[in-house]
Amino acid sequence: MAETSEKKGHDVWLVANQRALSAALAITREHLRIQAARVNGEPLADESVADKLASLQMEYGDSIEIAALPALEALCALFGLSEFERNVLLMCAGMELQASFASVCAEAQGNAQTPYPTFGLALAAFPEAHWSALAPNAPLRYWRLIELAASGGLASAPITTRPLRIDERILHCLCGISCLDERLLNLFKPIPPDKVSESRLTKTDKETALRAALVWSQSPRHLLPAIVFCGSATRSARDVALYASEKLELKLYEISPQRLPSNHAELETFIRLCERESALGGIALLVEIENEPDESRFSATLKDFLEQTRCPIFVVSRERRRFGSRESVCFELHAPPAQQQRELWQMVLAGKPELPELLDGQLDDLTSQFNLTLAEIISIAGETALQTEETDWFAKLWDACRRHARGRLETLAQRIAPAASWDDLILPAAQKETLRSIATHVRQRAKVYDQWGFAGKGSRGLGISALFAGASGTGKTMAAEVLAQELRLDLYRIDLSAVVSKYIGETEKNLRQLFDAAEMGGAILLFDEADALFGKRSEVKDSHDRYANIEVSYLLQRMESYRGLAILTTNLKSALDSAFLRRLRFVVQFPFPDAADREAIWRGIFPKETPLNGVDFGKLAQLNVAGGNIRNIAMNAAFLAADVDGKVGMTQLLQAAQGEYAKMEKTITEAEIMW
Repeated sequence: MAETSEKKGHDVWLVANQRALSAALAITREHLRIQAARVNGEPLADESVADKLASLQMEYGDSIEIAALPALEALCALFGLSEFERNVLLMCAGMELQASFASVCAEAQGNAQTPYPTFGLALAAFPEAHWSALAPNAPLRYWRLIELAASGGLASAPITTRPLRIDERILHCLCGISCLDERLLNLFKPIPPDKVSESRLTKTDKETALRAALVWSQSPRHLLPAIVFCGSATRSARDVALYASEKLELKLYEISPQRLPSNHAELETFIRLCERESALGGIALLVEIENEPDESRFSATLKDFLEQTRCPIFVVSRERRRFGSRESVCFELHAPPAQQQRELWQMVLAGKPELPELLDGQLDDLTSQFNLTLAEIISIAGETALQTEETDWFAKLWDACRRHARGRLETLAQRIAPAASWDDLILPAAQKETLRSIATHVRQRAKVYDQWGFAGKGSRGLGISALFAGASGTGKTMAAEVLAQELRLDLYRIDLSAVVSKYIGETEKNLRQLFDAAEMGGAILLFDEADALFGKRSEVKDSHDRYANIEVSYLLQRMESYRGLAILTTNLKSALDSAFLRRLRFVVQFPFPDAADREAIWRGIFPKETPLNGVDFGKLAQLNVAGGNIRNIAMNAAFLAADVDGKVGMTQLLQAAQGEYAKMEKTITEAEIMW
């Protein structure tokens, strides 16, 4: 009913606006007719001219007695147009809306070849004319309300003789039609009002949005600061920006940095159109730059855009940012603390009365592992099928949280699907016990840190980090898989080639992106061959040494604060920095397997479906190789057997072993193959 009433009111306004525009055009046309009479030497009685204009002015005055201002008056007030500039704009609008304007323009200029408006005509025909209206920084040209075309194809012609044309967006505005400038259609992405978004915001998020709205409401329009949303939970920034925009009765549009024009002149025009559209349509802009590389070809353009534009703009960035001379106000967004997340889970799951009670003892595990916003909790609960056996509810929620938490980490590291279990891991008892201790620390950290107060002593040293040291193939990566399987967490192998950079500051930036992306779900990070990145800090001889040491220090800092588990593997423990080793909570030495361990590995290496023929695991244990090599030999032997449609036997295993040794540039001794 309210929408129908609002539509009727708008329809009434459209009719009144059209009547007012027609009356205003009649006054402008009369000024042009008077000028045509002067040019043609026709006598004009001053009284009759004054009476005619007064009559038309009275008619216009009667037409604008409506609840809302006509678009013409609103536009003139918005851009500060003088009476003369108003008439210039109307003259250009009349050319598009009324056929009679072309002939009267030609008559008023005394030239049938100029049936179009010009500045020269405006200066001669309209009262209170002033030359400053022609200036590029005056409203008509600065805001691109009118376009100055070339005369006869010559852009060098005097500006007083060049044709004038009203901008299409402005013409639609005068007619009461609200539409986005077509030049912005492919650059602006609307974020429509969403009542559901309000329910996805916590009380703290709403307070942040209201504080942001207050900043703009108390600032002059030409001095609006940029609102920056930063912090660890910028995932909710879009909803916060939308909530703030709605409070200010602004429509929100998103701009992709990659679509900004790189040409300086085009960027300047784009900025002007953005500011004009923001003023006309009540628009705020949203720019997400948290993933934007500083060195990308868009960075300079993006910086210029954010510094020069004066329209309301939200910037989403994990880090605090400044934009040159433009003031910015930063608001930090963080996921709710664990206890509040627990309450949010209970609230969201309250639709199934028995569920919160059944999960009461497990929600702490969920909130200690995953760092989620209210919007994400709602999304996860919605996608989780709860119509299952009661014992499956928590498992499904947990797995949904894992999927949701992957996010940006998928593009920064390689996810490994863990398949190994404790039974597959052949290690001495002491090493296995240390691995189980690592799992215990990850599982119980919420109780120890939060409930038992250790986190209150300071955040330093709360990160759980481990070093797996040992020769290649001794089971370091498998151990990481076992922990991921045990803890039901995602395991990501870090590609050092994508992290380490020769450019100063790049390595820290890559590490920051990596840890920030992993924080959401506390994934297990596996830095394979870590000595290549985290070796001993060197004596500072030049700037490269100094920045290399900074990289190590930065990693130490992030690992100490990372809420998940970070695992480093190395083949050479002695190559790692001693200060780095002191800050690791666990160090596990993976020994080269002895004969008994090698036999155990051989016995478990073949899947139960693999056909075997007289395989002697005791004799195979004589091969002096690590577990990784054993796996390679077993798989290569299986391919050899499959090729002859046979079974895996000692002959194929010997052939595969010889190939593996050749790859390692070693020779099998007679003692190893006394079969």
